[in-house]
Amino acid sequence: MKRSLFSIAIIFTLLSMSACNKDFEETNTNPNTVPVTRPESLLESAIYRMVQANQTRALRLTHELMQVHVTTVNSDEIHRYIIRPSESDYMWNAWYLQITNFRDMYNSAKELALVPSQSYYYSYMGIARVMEAWSFSLLTDTYGDVPFSEATLGRSDNIYQPKFDRQQDIYDSLFKNLEEANTLFARNDTLIPDAAKQRDPLYGGSISKWRKFSNALYLRLLLRASGRPESNAAAKIQQIIATPATYPLMASNEESAVIRFTTTPPFVSAFNTYRDFDFNGDNGLSQFFINTLNLWEDPRRTKWASTVGSNYEGVPSGYMPGQVPERLSFYLATLKNEPRLGNILSYPELQFILAEAALKGYSTGNARTLYENGVNNAITFWALTVPTGHLAKPGVAWVDAETDAQKLEKIITQKYFTFFFTDFQSWFEYRRTGYPDLPIGPGVQNNRILPTRLVYPTIVQSLNRVNYNEAVSRMGGDNMLIKVWWDVN
Repeated sequence: MKRSLFSIAIIFTLLSMSACNKDFEETNTNPNTVPVTRPESLLESAIYRMVQANQTRALRLTHELMQVHVTTVNSDEIHRYIIRPSESDYMWNAWYLQITNFRDMYNSAKELALVPSQSYYYSYMGIARVMEAWSFSLLTDTYGDVPFSEATLGRSDNIYQPKFDRQQDIYDSLFKNLEEANTLFARNDTLIPDAAKQRDPLYGGSISKWRKFSNALYLRLLLRASGRPESNAAAKIQQIIATPATYPLMASNEESAVIRFTTTPPFVSAFNTYRDFDFNGDNGLSQFFINTLNLWEDPRRTKWASTVGSNYEGVPSGYMPGQVPERLSFYLATLKNEPRLGNILSYPELQFILAEAALKGYSTGNARTLYENGVNNAITFWALTVPTGHLAKPGVAWVDAETDAQKLEKIITQKYFTFFFTDFQSWFEYRRTGYPDLPIGPGVQNNRILPTRLVYPTIVQSLNRVNYNEAVSRMGGDNMLIKVWWDVN
């Protein structure tokens, strides 16, 4: 039966090919369809799928690497810095799939915007540029050099083995894309008036908020590249901060870039269908994570962690094989459908970016004021009240007499907690700065160095070997000790 169906399919294909003639486009065009996929039909699902994919990897990879939680399954060794090559496949495929959608979105919006009555598609072009920049930043920060300029060109240009672009060149292109997005948003072309048709799940059609998010993302990436003088990132950071009329930025938690999940499919968290055990049954929150929150008496514990008796207690990360600790505090099951777990880039993160920029002399801002604003808003982001005297607590208080390194550690440690379930950001920032100061357990491998990148997927190695070999030779290898371009720590 299967062979018969396969034969019929081949015959149908051959007949279809033989029927082609010079009038193909005219005779085979459906008059009831549009010639291009409309951007609004791509936006909603692409953003949701990106965030949902990122959530699953935050739980599986980032939070275990970065000691938010520790597995209680002895054979799961990510906390020991042992990451199987197969782990690389999921995010590579998930991100490139949505990058294809974002690039299609940009191209179709560019074509549709040529119609005078459809100027709102210029804003969709801007949104597509922001989403593409965000997605590619995740890819290149995870792997290093990746296909960029020739990526997603299989259908249009028959390029099925794209070259790997240097990370520095990718970053330069991302900066140009975000500049273009800011210019497009400055037109202030409102999206389709009908909210049901505009399908903007992030900001509900607010172009001013999209513009602020775009520029906050710009600062995130500039700061990441700022250790490389050739990036000219410091000067650009200074320009953006100094000219808010040209580069407006988020002004409150309400302007944070967060996909706020519901419990109605498909607008749900990736964890919506997880059993409680799948979410929190085989892990416990780490000693570093819990002890830091305990030191601060941080109210976010009540949203994130269960208690042991009346206390919050963590387990050690990097334990020796066979010495599985008892699980103590763990994730509350309510987090499975928590809307804030759709975070992409929050206002508190922006405040910590600005605080670091001020500390390093990239702006004239007051680092202490920006840091304290970040601390307070990181708590109110979770609809909690900042405790009285919180900014004076040990480990939280900004001490003017401390060194710049000590101040930076405070900024990045606070930032670490704003990245709760936010893709790979805490790992990226640790690689860039060396903070927070994570304890290294006795069972840790990889030369006791927290992985500096993920290896390329095995399918890429086999199907795009020539370009893969070139990239690996250029980077110095394909292992978890190779540093990416911006990593000068």
